[in-house]
Amino acid sequence: MDIYWYGQACFRLKGKKTSVIIDPYDPQFTALKLPKDLVSEIILVTHDHKDHNYSRAVSNPQGEKAVEFNQPGEYEVAGVVITAISSFHDNSNGSERGKNNIFHLSIDNLNIVHLGDLGQSKLTEEQVVQIGQTDILLIPVGGIYTIDAKVASDIVSQLEPKIIIPMHYKIEGLKFDLESVDHFLKEMGAEGVIPQPKLSITKEKLPDEPQMILLAKSS
Repeated sequence: MDIYWYGQACFRLKGKKTSVIIDPYDPQFTALKLPKDLVSEIILVTHDHKDHNYSRAVSNPQGEKAVEFNQPGEYEVAGVVITAISSFHDNSNGSERGKNNIFHLSIDNLNIVHLGDLGQSKLTEEQVVQIGQTDILLIPVGGIYTIDAKVASDIVSQLEPKIIIPMHYKIEGLKFDLESVDHFLKEMGAEGVIPQPKLSITKEKLPDEPQMILLAKSS
């Protein structure tokens, strides 16, 4: 499987038989650019904010509307098993920014978890059980609207992933005021990690020890 990052919380997971786009954003709202040919069979939306819910940017390979999931539940499409777990966008039970979906995906025998705009200072025991095995963790680290570097490092400890990919932090062109990824890399003792254009990974290639992967924004 190949994993591409388009900035903010937007990823493309390209499996052997199908692909998934998570949290496509409105380019005008973010001042970031999405690829013109954003194609996928499945769209996942963690919450209804403009930097996460721009589904109309995505079409499926047949030129029709892709299948979208944006509510808690269990789903299966084209061999991809998806569990959407309810969480909060803030640390006040959603009173400030509402709810957020955490997505667990099983694709090509890999367990991928996308935390969306998680704002909780800690995952509950029930959420950890619902999330289950985490091979690859896509985690927000930019603070202000989500968890910050310190809280993110604590949540990494809760989920114990094999691969950690930070997201939702300040990058060139983004008009939102977020923290840089450097705070998280320092917190995790991973300074000096070099960004790469994509992650190509299989179950057999997962590392024995947790590994930090920094993805460059794809265009």
